[in-house]
Amino acid sequence: MTCKPQLMSKFMSGLTIALGGGAGFVAINLYKGNEKFYNSFVMPILHATVDGESSHRLAINMAKYSFLPNFSSKTSEHKNLKSSLWTLEFNHPIGLAAGFDKDGEAVPGLAKLGFSFVEVGSVTPNPQSGNEKPRVFRLKEDEAIINRYGFNSSGHEAVRENLTKSLSNLKPTVVGINLGKNKTSTDSIGDYVKGLEVFGNSKFVDYFVINISSPNTPGLRDIQLKDTLDPFLDGILNAKAKLNITKPLLVKISPDLNDSERKDIAQMMIKPRLSGQKIDGLVVTNTTISRPPSLKSCHSSESGGLSGQPLKNLSTQMIRDMYCLTKGSIPIIGVGGVADGQDAYEKLRAGASLIQLYTALAYRGPSLVSTIVNDLSQLISDDGFSSIEEIIGIDAKQTTK
Repeated sequence: MTCKPQLMSKFMSGLTIALGGGAGFVAINLYKGNEKFYNSFVMPILHATVDGESSHRLAINMAKYSFLPNFSSKTSEHKNLKSSLWTLEFNHPIGLAAGFDKDGEAVPGLAKLGFSFVEVGSVTPNPQSGNEKPRVFRLKEDEAIINRYGFNSSGHEAVRENLTKSLSNLKPTVVGINLGKNKTSTDSIGDYVKGLEVFGNSKFVDYFVINISSPNTPGLRDIQLKDTLDPFLDGILNAKAKLNITKPLLVKISPDLNDSERKDIAQMMIKPRLSGQKIDGLVVTNTTISRPPSLKSCHSSESGGLSGQPLKNLSTQMIRDMYCLTKGSIPIIGVGGVADGQDAYEKLRAGASLIQLYTALAYRGPSLVSTIVNDLSQLISDDGFSSIEEIIGIDAKQTTK
């Protein structure tokens, strides 16, 4: 099945509507982040006229130059959503997943959308362009995206400069760095250690994620296999100890692991290490290479990682499994298919301490975080709970009784 190209007439139609409605009206609604306006007007026009990767670039530039609305004050007022983890303070559990701001260009602007934390990357040691275009595909009927970017990155030094430039006056949110390896590198451990060396003592970075689960870098997911993962983690943690880095180190894993692989990874994550270091958390999950039969889009056969709504249940089950297998001893950042407060609530109850999203932002616009935070706070209150800590893993605990 193939997709027909978008027609210029759709753009002209949208432009006519915008002009007819009045430039002032449009500008006010854009600035205020009116949810209905974005959902019924801006996002459909954007999707009809701009391809996925160009739209992504446009969103980064809008955030970089502060053209997005400010919801930060609205998302920081819910006391029942505040939490503390790894000595870091979070106004609420909703953060931006890696893959959006790959080069750390737009953290302040993204923080204005209300995110409690922003994860930058994946960042590779040396600059690389990634895979050939086109490499981003919207599955509109499924509210999903398939990407095969392949760790396109400006490299460690450029990202460090970007963070220094954008955050030197004000660091408005918790910042994580998602580390990857160069495609042609034969020293996987060395590539990740270089990331720790460059960012380890940066005052602009609060935690690190070792990404060994992207499906778009050949051989990367093989690191998750038991015989490879154990010495790999030893190498990373030994280097972290020698560099005297005390910031949290997390590992991002795939949703496509079988039951045996999940058990192996859980054991490796909680295993005591001679270095005295430990893995501080898991990011569950990355995109999936599976293709549910329910997919409707003509792009569903494209290769790459699938994210968005079709990943939601697979991700939530993976969170529940890892929470149970580690006996809740290691914090989890849950990511995959979060588009509303109920989605976030389910992941917290499955065992996540924090939540990330990305794909839903491309479909529902900049007011999404504020909406999710408000709804999540209400859901927790309606169920008789007063804090995030009370609900983490509550469903997983019930399934193991």
